[in-house]
Amino acid sequence: MWTRLVAEFLGTALLVAAVVGSGIMGAALSTDNLVILLANMVATVAALGVLIWLLGLNIGAHFNPAVTMIAVIRRELNPTGGLACISAQVLGGLSGVALANVMFDLPAWHAASTVRAGTGIWLGEVVATAGLLLVVGALGRTNRTAMAPVVIAAWIGSAYFFTASTSFANPAVTVGRAFTDTFTGIAPGSVLPFIVAQLIGAGLGALLTDALFRHTSPSTAAQARESAS
Repeated sequence: MWTRLVAEFLGTALLVAAVVGSGIMGAALSTDNLVILLANMVATVAALGVLIWLLGLNIGAHFNPAVTMIAVIRRELNPTGGLACISAQVLGGLSGVALANVMFDLPAWHAASTVRAGTGIWLGEVVATAGLLLVVGALGRTNRTAMAPVVIAAWIGSAYFFTASTSFANPAVTVGRAFTDTFTGIAPGSVLPFIVAQLIGAGLGALLTDALFRHTSPSTAAQARESAS
């Protein structure tokens, strides 16, 4: 369990550092919001894919309280372990934002001023998180977890541009981003509605997974793929 907690902390910290750091670098290099957002997305997707490969596939880390919460509800993780993982993720998010801020000579933690609110933005978070949980669930149910680094990163990257919220889809990342008054920041007052939207999305994603993908054993899934081919 200690290995898992270290992986959750480290993975979330590096993910948040990539999100925030690339936003700061993009804003330093360009005043064009499209260019900044594109740089932010590319760095985030690349880092996420590597972290899933390194710590997700090999250790089972989620880096995301919404994913961990669903695992607890499904009894794939006991409540005590789930709470410990979520705590490690939140602490990792706070550490990651401090790392990114300090690398660019900013205070380790400073409250963001960017208000992100509105029905469309909250709906965007529901959609982004529901899609993420559906992707995660589909990969697990079809025994294709080896594809997770590419498929999950692809979903997050696309959701950067087709959702109004730019796809936070992660409560720990959201909390971390409240402590940087830079391109990727979110005002503390906007955090709770974002997290509520993410948890609603997580529930919808879990329900869609149950509706579309049955629990299958590895042998059954392999037979199904062979039949399809």
